[in-house]
Amino acid sequence: EEQTKEAVQRFESQISSLGGKVNQSETWGLRKLAYPIQKKSTGFYFLTEFEAPGSAINELEVEFKRDERVMRFLTVRMDKDHVDYSESRRKRLGSKKSAE
Repeated sequence: EEQTKEAVQRFESQISSLGGKVNQSETWGLRKLAYPIQKKSTGFYFLTEFEAPGSAINELEVEFKRDERVMRFLTVRMDKDHVDYSESRRKRLGSKKSAE
């Protein structure tokens, strides 16, 4: 788990150094994979929402491919509706955490 947190921090700092901004980062924890990847059946899941120039995305994906700790990744461009949903979800999760 320490290795995964260190890897996430490394990628977040790389996003910043490439001119991007991390909006949100969530740790989903250890989960079972849908199918085995490299003979592994579980993996740590992370969700990171960020804004960055298009050129930074290519460099970041190359780093994901080079890092042996990353088994899979998915980069998605969010449209306006998805951004709105994400903000409302963040507020909802934030209010649940403060209530606990």
